[in-house]
Amino acid sequence: MIFICEDDQGIRRLLEVALAGNGFAVEAFSSAEEMVSSLYKKPELILLDIMLPGISGLDALSLVRKESDVPIIIVSAKGSEYDKVIALEGGADDYIQKPFSMLELISRVRALLRRSERSLGNLRNGEVVLNPDSCRVYVNGREITLSLKELGLLRMLLENPDRVLTRDLILEKVWGYDSSVETRTVDVHISFLREKLGEKGSLIETVKGMGYRMRRDE
Repeated sequence: MIFICEDDQGIRRLLEVALAGNGFAVEAFSSAEEMVSSLYKKPELILLDIMLPGISGLDALSLVRKESDVPIIIVSAKGSEYDKVIALEGGADDYIQKPFSMLELISRVRALLRRSERSLGNLRNGEVVLNPDSCRVYVNGREITLSLKELGLLRMLLENPDRVLTRDLILEKVWGYDSSVETRTVDVHISFLREKLGEKGSLIETVKGMGYRMRRDE
């Protein structure tokens, strides 16, 4: 989920369309007050304008930083060195000046998200993301709920991209090799996991006579 806080309707809509077209879930706001009051939704990144009606972008930046370390990119027409320094020292992670290239903006968003995920210890394959500490899973920016065994399966697959995992190895790592559990149990849970991952479930491939692997989502 990416928040956009921009009072210019044209730019706001342009950002919404571009981000959604690149697989991100988006929520847009025309004022900082609306955006700050929605932080409980826990966005993964915020695009924030400086010149906003009511609370300014810099004041909003300060308010967000009191509650969250979510990555923030300032998107502003103000491009002096002073403006950039004030924003970055105030807690912004990046700064891009208007007018800007949409390709550059998307690239910066992806780069900042990758850095954020590494710092959080997230496991990712394309738009499938697992945070092992919180056991929260996101597919295309939307959170899904998995059972304990499904979480174990997904973690093992994400930690071993493109590697064939035999059913016996999966049983050993996820089930602890309980003698009462049959290899067929792995097949059933893989089926459940694929269904919950939706279109991304196709990333989990069956290797006939051996087991499963998760191909990289390019």
